[in-house]
Amino acid sequence: MGRAHEVRAKAMAATAAKKSKLYSIYAKEIMKAAKGNPDPINNDVLRRVVEKAKKEQVPADVINRNIEKVKKGQAENYETVEYEAFAQGGSSLIIKCLTDNPNRSLTFVKTVFNKCGAKMAGQGAVSFMYEHLGVVGIKGHSEEEVMDALINADVDVNDIEVEDDTIVVYTEVADLNNAKKALETAFSGVTFEIDEISYFPNDTVKLSDEDKEKFNKLLDMLDELDDVSNVYHNVEL
Repeated sequence: MGRAHEVRAKAMAATAAKKSKLYSIYAKEIMKAAKGNPDPINNDVLRRVVEKAKKEQVPADVINRNIEKVKKGQAENYETVEYEAFAQGGSSLIIKCLTDNPNRSLTFVKTVFNKCGAKMAGQGAVSFMYEHLGVVGIKGHSEEEVMDALINADVDVNDIEVEDDTIVVYTEVADLNNAKKALETAFSGVTFEIDEISYFPNDTVKLSDEDKEKFNKLLDMLDELDDVSNVYHNVEL
């Protein structure tokens, strides 16, 4: 399996376990993306969030209501903050939060770390061991066709992999929207099976049964925090 499969297995999408949290995280992402331009047609970031929300079966009412909040000036101000940590057996984590109160988020995350034997790391102490990439995947076209479409649009690509019947393209984060536009132009009506911005560990670690139990408890407790949207780590699960 390619890196896209690996990151979906390793990166805990904290929204997946509970619909209420899923809707809450997307509401925050929509409000954050819509600030300054609440029109998905002319706001690439907002359009991407809305497309992902629909794919995750977030109700249209949740999407539309939070865009309307921004239009009416009633939306809360959310920002993305990331924390880095070391845990059992040489494991490492990057915790992404969407929050209107970073101090509160930090306090809650630190409390979980203290309970689960993890240690907060300085900024960059963990992330330098990961690649931060945009990822898109489509079906129905060959690797050569996809590569030609990206080259013709002058889009820089880090890597292309074939995962089952999906062509998976890795780009720098700043090039993700350009890659999507190139594929949409080349292949009318294309559907993105994968559309992510993720952290990919350069190396993984395998934990003992005891350490894995502690690490899974850490993931579960982070998942329970409302502000946490994603956790990326380097543990083989």
